[in-house]
Amino acid sequence: MTSLLVILVLVLLSVAIWQMTKVFDLTKVGKEGDSQIATNNDNNVQGYLMFGFLIFLYTFIIYGLFKWGHLALSNPASEHGADYDNLMNITFGVVFLVVAITQALLHYFAFKYRGAEGKKAIYFADNDKLEFIWTIIPVFVLSGLILYGLYTWTNIMFVDEDEDVMYVELYAKQFAWEARYSGKDNVLGKANVRLIEGVNTMGVDLEDPNAQDDIATAELHIPKGKKVVFKLRSQDVLHSAFMPHFRAQMNCVPGMVTQFAFKPILTTDEMRKSQNIIEKVENINKIRAKKSIELVASGQTALDPYTFDYLLLCNKICGASHYNMQMKIVVDTPEEYAAWLKDKATIAKAVNDEKLAKVAANTPAVTPAVTKNIDSTTTVAVATPVEVK
Repeated sequence: MTSLLVILVLVLLSVAIWQMTKVFDLTKVGKEGDSQIATNNDNNVQGYLMFGFLIFLYTFIIYGLFKWGHLALSNPASEHGADYDNLMNITFGVVFLVVAITQALLHYFAFKYRGAEGKKAIYFADNDKLEFIWTIIPVFVLSGLILYGLYTWTNIMFVDEDEDVMYVELYAKQFAWEARYSGKDNVLGKANVRLIEGVNTMGVDLEDPNAQDDIATAELHIPKGKKVVFKLRSQDVLHSAFMPHFRAQMNCVPGMVTQFAFKPILTTDEMRKSQNIIEKVENINKIRAKKSIELVASGQTALDPYTFDYLLLCNKICGASHYNMQMKIVVDTPEEYAAWLKDKATIAKAVNDEKLAKVAANTPAVTPAVTKNIDSTTTVAVATPVEVK
C-alpha cells in the first residue's frame, strides 16, 4: 500500500510540474524573438536526432544480443522442445527483420522529407497499390506464423490414447507443490478439496478403488523416455505450472483439471554434464563465492555452492511467497525411477497409519495386575455364599 501511495504521489507531482512548464511557456508568448514556426536549423537538428536515435536503437539491440544472449535457456530437455524453440526462433527472426526494416524506413523518410523553407508537401488522397502491398504482406506472414503455431501446439498437446504413458497429478497451493502418482493401475483416483484432512493433503477420495495405490510425494521424479501426462489442480488461487527446461507451462485453475504432456529426453545427470549448464553453474558459483566473502566478513554463513536441478515454478503472481513456490524435478533412468518409487508408501496406507496412531494415542494405558504370593501354610478364609430365604 505504501508503494502505491508513493507511485501516486510521484505521478501527481509529475503532472503538476508539467502543468507549471506549460504555464511558463504561455507567459513567453508574444515576446520578441519568440516564434512557433520551425526554422531550417530546427528541422535539420530534428532530422539528425532521428538518425542518432536509430543508431542508438540498433546498437543497443546488437549489444544486448552479445551481452545477455548466453542467459537464454540451454537445449530443451523434452521431445517437443526442439519444435517449440524452432517456432520461437522463427517468430523472433520475423519480428527482428520487420522492426529493422520499418524503423530504418521511418527514420530515413523523417530525415529526407524534413521541413525546409519554400518546400511544400505533396498530398496523396490514397495509393491503392501501396496499401495493397503493406496489407497483403503482413497477412501472409502472420497467417504463416499462426498456422505453424497451431500445428506445433496441436502436436505438443495431442496424447494418443493407445500410447504408453504415465499419469501424474501436480497439485498447487499457496505456496507449494505436491505430486501424486497413479500407481500400478496407472489411473488417478478421484479427489476433492473438501476431503483434505490430516496427511491427505490433496483431498484424495479413498473410497475410490483407483485411489488405493496412489502415491503422494514432495519431489517430482519422472523417467527418461516415458511420456508423462500431467493433470493439474489448484487448491486456492490461479497458479501456473512452469517447467522451463522442458518448455512446458499450463495454468492450474481452481475447480477444474487442466493437462499437459511431454517426454523427457535428458536425465538430470546428462543435463548437468552439458557444456552450457557447466558454464552457467561456474558463473553462478563465482557470484556466490564473491557474495559469501561479504557474508562471512559480516559474521553470517557463507552460501552453499549451486548445483543444477530441473525446477517446477509458479509463473503466476499468486501471493506474497510466490517467488519461493518451486519443486525439484529429477529425471531418472527407468531403472532409477523404479527403484525410487518402489519404497514410497501409498496415500491410503499413510491415512490408515495416521488413524492407528490417533487410536493408540487416545487409548488409556492398562496397568498390569499385581500378583501376590500366598504362603501355603497360611489359612485363608473363603466366604461361602449363603442362600437368603
